[in-house]
Parts: sequence; C-alpha cells; structure tokens
Amino acid sequence: MKMNGADAILRSLEAEGVEVMFGIPGGAIMPTYDAMARGTTVRHVLARHEQGAGHMAQGYARASGKVGVAIATSGPGATNLVTPIADAWMDSTPLVCITGQVRSTLIGTDAFQECDITGITMPIVKHSWLVQDVKDIPTVMKAAFHVASTGRCGPVLVDVPRDIQEAEIDFVYPETVDLPGWRPPRKVHPLQIREAAERIAKAEKPVLYVGGGTINGDACDELRALAEVGELPVVTTLMGKGAFPETHPLFFGWPGMHGTKWANIAMNTCDVLVAIGARFDDRVTGKLTAFAPGATVIHLDIDPAEISKLRDADIPVVGPLKKALHELGIAVGKHRTAGVPGPSAWVRRIENLRDEFPLRYGTSGEWLKPQKVIEVLQDLTAGDDVIVTTGVGQHQMWAMQYILTEKPRNFITSGGLGTMGYGIPAAIGAKAARPEATVVCVDGDGCFQMTAQELTTAVIDDLPIIVVLVNNGYLGMVTQWQDMFFDGRRSHVGLGVDVPDYVKLAEAYGGVGMLVESEAELEPALREALALNRTVVIDCRVDPTEQCFPMIPAGAAAIDMVEYADPVEAAS
Repeated sequence: MKMNGADAILRSLEAEGVEVMFGIPGGAIMPTYDAMARGTTVRHVLARHEQGAGHMAQGYARASGKVGVAIATSGPGATNLVTPIADAWMDSTPLVCITGQVRSTLIGTDAFQECDITGITMPIVKHSWLVQDVKDIPTVMKAAFHVASTGRCGPVLVDVPRDIQEAEIDFVYPETVDLPGWRPPRKVHPLQIREAAERIAKAEKPVLYVGGGTINGDACDELRALAEVGELPVVTTLMGKGAFPETHPLFFGWPGMHGTKWANIAMNTCDVLVAIGARFDDRVTGKLTAFAPGATVIHLDIDPAEISKLRDADIPVVGPLKKALHELGIAVGKHRTAGVPGPSAWVRRIENLRDEFPLRYGTSGEWLKPQKVIEVLQDLTAGDDVIVTTGVGQHQMWAMQYILTEKPRNFITSGGLGTMGYGIPAAIGAKAARPEATVVCVDGDGCFQMTAQELTTAVIDDLPIIVVLVNNGYLGMVTQWQDMFFDGRRSHVGLGVDVPDYVKLAEAYGGVGMLVESEAELEPALREALALNRTVVIDCRVDPTEQCFPMIPAGAAAIDMVEYADPVEAAS
C-alpha cells in the first residue's frame, strides 16, 4: 500500500495496538499531524507542554502496562521531552518518543528549530534512531516498541526528518523484529533457583526487598505466592508500592529515607536479603557500606548490569522475574513441605517492631495536618479502583506512608529522577489508560505550579482527575532540609499560600475548585470531589511547619533514623 512516511508512522502505531498518544504539533512534525487529520484509530491527547505530554505517556504506561507514546516537533519540542525521557529511564518505564526533525538537507546547518536530539538523549534512552530513508520507518517502529518493552523496560526515541515524513513508501509492516544485538534474558538458570531457594527456606531472618521491576515484569502474583508459601516478610520500595497487597499480614512497609523504622530495622538485621527487581538505590540503603551488613544477598533481576552493581550478590538470579519467582516459589514450597520451618519468630519480631515504632505526627494546634489529609483520602477510597499519582517532595512521602495500595499499577510516582510536576500529567495519562478508574493526584503547591496548565487537557479531553493539593506555602522538602541541616537558614523556599488562588485557577481551567482550611471541611470536600465526574482541585491549607518523619539523614546508615519528636513530650 503506497502512502507517505507520516501515514506510515500512524499505520505502525496502529499495528502495535497503540490506543492513545500524547503530544503537541509543530513545524517539523506537521506532516504526521496532517496524517492524523486524514484519519487514524489512535486517539491523540493534546498536551499544553511537551513535558506534560511525556509524563502523560509515562502515566499511561505505568497504569496500563503498555508502551506509552509521546510525540513532539523538533528543537524545543524535542528538548522539552528530555525530562520525561530521563524520568522514564530512571524508573524503567516503556516509552516511545517520536520527534520531527528538520529536513535531511538542513541537518548540520543550524537550521531553524534544529537540534541533535538523538545525541542529547543518548545517555538516557535504551536506543534511538534518526530515520534517513522512508523505507526504514516500519522496521524502525517495530524495533522501537520491541526494545522499549522487552528486557528491562525503558524509553526509546525515533527522530524523523520532515522530508522523510513526506516521502512515499510502499508500506508493509514487519511481523517480526530483527535485532541481532538485542537478546534480553528469557530463561532462569535452575542451579541459581535451587541455591536461592535453599538459602531462603533455611533463613531464620529473611526479608523480600521488592522494587518496581516486579510490577514491570508482571510478577506480582508470583511474588505473593512465594511470600505466602515461605512465610516471608515483604517490604516494597517507592517504585514497588502495590506489588504486594499492603493490608496483607506479611507486608511490612517501605524502606529507605522516609520509610518506616520497622522496615529499615528488618532489612538491616536480616540474615538473607532477597532483592527482587530492585537496585539498591541510595534513598533505600542510606550509607551503602553499612546497609544489611550481615545479610546473604540474593538478587533477582532481568538486567544483568544491576547484579552486584552497588552491592555484591552472593546468589545472582538473572532472568524474567515472572518466571524466576514462579520457579523460586515452587522450590521454596518443596522445602516447607519437607519440614523446613518458616521464620515465624522473625515475623512476630517485625510485628512487634511495627507496634513499637508506629508512624506518628503531632495533632495539636489549629492547622490541618498534611498526614490527616492523606489518611482521610485513604479511608474514603479504600477498596475502590483508585489510582494515586504524586508529585515529588514531602507530600509524596506522606502518600507513600498513609496510602495503602492493594493492586499493582495503582500508585504512580517519579522515583529515580524525582521530577517535580510529574503528578498532574501522569494522572491524566493514567485516566486515559483506565477511564473506569478514579484517578487522584496528591500534589504539593510547588509541583502543582510546574504543570498546572495540563488541567486544561484534563477538562477539554474529558479525562477528569482529582488533585488533592497539600498546600503549605513552601517548597516543603527543601525547607525541611534547610531547617534540619543548614541551621534553619531558609533560602528562596517561600511560595505563599494565597497566590495563585488555586480555587479560581481550577475554575479558570474549566474545573472545580474547593478550599479546605480545617479538618471539619476535609471529608465533605473529598466526598464531593469523588462523587463528581469532573476535574477538581482541592486546596488543602496545611501546617507549614510540619516535617516528614521518620527520616534517614543524608550519608547516615539506614538504621540511624530520626523519628518524630513530640514537642509536648520533649518539654515534659
């Protein structure tokens, strides 16, 4: 079938089963947008900024398990995608970014809106292609989706000059992909499984340390089966939140800088630490040399480059996590059937630690507490199909601590890159992926102002979301660090609570705005917002002095957590 390159891009997306793409048109990508006008089955969501489009594609991918697609023009359009590409790289989110490029004859001449986007993004993509022949479009697109979604997921970039989009092609989409150098692991070595199972079954103090790779690998059912058959305590990272039901008796919280004290004690005093799709991130380990000092480390990952990258693995298990956890669960079950006892005393010990070191915050004073905002949200949405996205900062950590996530892909946040402004566009992408779900963005006032323009997208494209704005008038996490580690010298962190007027701003964008200044106003506002099928912003004015605890100071060992200190108790 003869068509131009732009049509070939769209036919390729359709052949890959893409249902939604996110983007903004511009000069170098205009032929592809003209092809959209001629017709395609792929829904296009018009963002207001390319960074928003990229985060929407990420939210779509994280909520659906499919590849997200973002599209932009050359020059500033492409460079505005760099942040979401880097975010997707750090969090292993499958993303295909399609950018227009100046005409082939102009490449290298510093033409209007020319930039070397394949060079710029080289360190933060799994692979990139500059298409130089229209005949290559089908094979490049096939390869792009394959690379993004196989092995360790991640972003790829396809850059297409305008004249290539306009050139004619006899289009045939390939049924298979031919990439001789791309061979992600497909099997798991049985000896690795056998040795890992024996160590786990005989451990007196085992812990499963579960990361986001477990969700990406669609291995959550297998994780639960392993934990239950082995009676194994589970802690999940921020990116792994939801991989294991958080009301399950074997779930014991989240590790790291703002994780629970009992989870950090368990991880750092265990005798066998089983890392599953996790990468020993510094926010989890604290001082790496002091992390889990007496533990035998078993590391399961699809990416062999992660094994022993930061912490030596005593038993490496490389391969697809779904397959690895399935086989490991069977092998551990055989040990239990043969009479090897589970670590019941260890589980009770962690339960006692949880009782001894609960999450705490002050309840005195006139201000609404940010933790209470999240707790009431949790109470009102428990048991429902609710997707929670967040920005980055204190509110993100409070959401991690007080939202109990029961299913994978229902908690979506920026982990590795820590991108402020992620929450609102990610929520819109998640709503596009799962329109039947309620989508709530827990955001901070600093993050909100970075991507608030995307509320227009939510309204006009009928992708309603609820933004619960934890508004303390500051860049909260930066303020906390300045107060704790810079002798209280606050430098350029005050945002003000009245400017902008978030209620009027929400209404200006076509949504509903609500103001909550007290605990009495909180539940009615949340109930009303959840009942509406509209985009809503709830401006929750919270205590500007509240800090997020517990906390591991930078450079400290994970065991040396700073806990909340009640000023009333301290005075007495």
